Amino acid sequence: QVQLVESGGGFVQARDSLRLSCTASGCTFSNGVMGWFRQAPGKECEFVAAIKSGGSTSYADPVKGRFTISRYNAKNTIYLQMSTLKREDTAVYYCATDRGILWQSRTPSEYDYWGQGTQITVSS
Repeated sequence: QVQLVESGGGFVQARDSLRLSCTASGCTFSNGVMGWFRQAPGKECEFVAAIKSGGSTSYADPVKGRFTISRYNAKNTIYLQMSTLKREDTAVYYCATDRGILWQSRTPSEYDYWGQGTQITVSS
């Protein structure tokens, strides 16, 4: 099995910065895509960012210029560096991966493995 564990969430003020990490264990797929999604209370699961093993990335419009996704393949880890945080960023953040997706998919149903999520709360 593939297991994903997120860390780095917490309670922050608007305009602050925060970095999330997600580490995969078990039978991992280093050539597959990895991504971040988020879900606010009562809202649908929303794409945030994705990265391929080769380093190419894709971002949702609301986070472009503020969030940066990166990947450290040797440790099966991805990061999400978040800056200029807004109240609208408050959500549970999930990392996900899939062995067969060779592009930066934005569709949650296409990812087979998910972490448990980490809460980010931004106050103003």
